[in-house]
Amino acid sequence: MQSDYYQYFDLITAGGAQPESSILLIYTGGTIGMDTDENGVLVPLDFERIMDKLPELRRFRYRLRLIAPFVPLDSSDMGTAEWLLLAEVIRAHYAEFDAFVILHGTDTMAFTASALSFLLENLKKPVILTGSQIPIGASRTDARENFISALEVAASRTNGQATVPEVCICFSNVLLRGNRSSKVATSNFTAFASENYPSLAQIGIQLDFNKSHIIKPNSLPFLVHTRMDNRVTILKMFPSMMPDLVKARLSNPALRGVVLESYGSGNFPTSPWLVAAMQEATERGVLLLNISQCSGGAISQGRYATSSQLNRIGVVSGRDLTTEAAITKMMFVLGQSENSHQNRQLLEQVLCGEMSEN
Repeated sequence: MQSDYYQYFDLITAGGAQPESSILLIYTGGTIGMDTDENGVLVPLDFERIMDKLPELRRFRYRLRLIAPFVPLDSSDMGTAEWLLLAEVIRAHYAEFDAFVILHGTDTMAFTASALSFLLENLKKPVILTGSQIPIGASRTDARENFISALEVAASRTNGQATVPEVCICFSNVLLRGNRSSKVATSNFTAFASENYPSLAQIGIQLDFNKSHIIKPNSLPFLVHTRMDNRVTILKMFPSMMPDLVKARLSNPALRGVVLESYGSGNFPTSPWLVAAMQEATERGVLLLNISQCSGGAISQGRYATSSQLNRIGVVSGRDLTTEAAITKMMFVLGQSENSHQNRQLLEQVLCGEMSEN
């Protein structure tokens, strides 16, 4: 995605000539960037006036630059083009800044966080996504606390190195691994959860990091990937599925990958027509990835007779992947190669802490 819309400006804090940390703020849109006008109507926030809304920023000893790499979007409109552009923005500024904070709408924040975790390989700096349930201009907003917490997490260092060198979501006083997160609530401040992996930090009076669960950076050079393939779909199992509709989806000639949301620990209907349709898809080179519909726990593909047939036809076990991580990982893997065997091998690997080892 190329963008002619590229705005930026520097925020003046107490950092002066010797800031403690340099952070690039990337604004994509969403509730956190909304304000109310004199008539009480929600309008986009003029970020050049953000110091008026968040005077606390002046107290930080950070060098802050805020950029908007594209016209702000409702997060429902975010997709592969925007994810790739965000990755490119981080690549272009990687050497200049110590950390990155992305201001994002909540609805697809976990998808964006998951996608970036795959696109930003060998990451050694924090990339923290945050947003809010209530606009920053409202009196009871959660935007201020989330924004300030994200900045403090991004700036945190341990022994001279970034404390959290991975893609995370910072929301409602908790820090979660981005590709382990899902949005779970629309009407309270605790919008995100990580059912299958511990939180990386609790944010209270102090930042209490769970360092044993934070990814340890390697010595390999930072690499930004530039391709994703969105010729994928999600097929959720439900009772009495109509064969013709399911067959039509699985036989689509453009299809390259399917995330299968199975029951419980990986169970499928035993209907011969469904098994035959999935087998025909795998024989065409379509990747099938099995995950659970349940938000907590992992699949045990082959443990029960109803899922043992999946191993036979070549369905990949997604273990404890979230739906968000599964679909973005599929897009990422398919973007790297046209070889279905290589893609299957990559899909089975743990790439950036997105799922548990066998």
